[in-house]
Amino acid sequence: MLLIPAIDLKNGACVRLLQGEFDKKTVYSNDPAAMAVEFEEAGAKRLHLVDLDGSFDGVGANISSIRSILKNVSIPVQIGGGLRTEEDIDTMMDLGVSSVIVGTMAVKFPAVLEKLLNKYTDEQIILGVDARNRKVSIEGWKENTEIEDVKFALKWKNFGIKRVVFTDISRDGMLS
Repeated sequence: MLLIPAIDLKNGACVRLLQGEFDKKTVYSNDPAAMAVEFEEAGAKRLHLVDLDGSFDGVGANISSIRSILKNVSIPVQIGGGLRTEEDIDTMMDLGVSSVIVGTMAVKFPAVLEKLLNKYTDEQIILGVDARNRKVSIEGWKENTEIEDVKFALKWKNFGIKRVVFTDISRDGMLS
């Protein structure tokens, strides 16, 4: 099993939200790159980043923090949050992330995701499945769907998805 530490970015800071609620935020550090280095020095083999501003607003606001993290660590970095267009994915790949996590795109823009699965390797595109009561949620968990989580993952497996990051929203940030 590979444990992957996560850094959730909000306004350039490392935060934890309880079940995705912005009014239930804890700030852990104002230096995400230093936090990433600490994880790497502690033995992390990979790092998971979430651009919460991108998740909720559809536009990433943490590009300088992401650049700084990538500059300061040598381990692979995967990122999700607000990656909804081919240009968003290309930007992250050009910055040097090892892989991107897409969820909303898979629901709202499946043709774009299908194109990206032909453009990038199966290691570079990860499906993000965020579920509340076994139903997929999108747009930073603001929009619920009637799509069943496992069926959603299996559908995309048929298109070539090899890896999934699954979040049970009811447990997120609860340390349980």
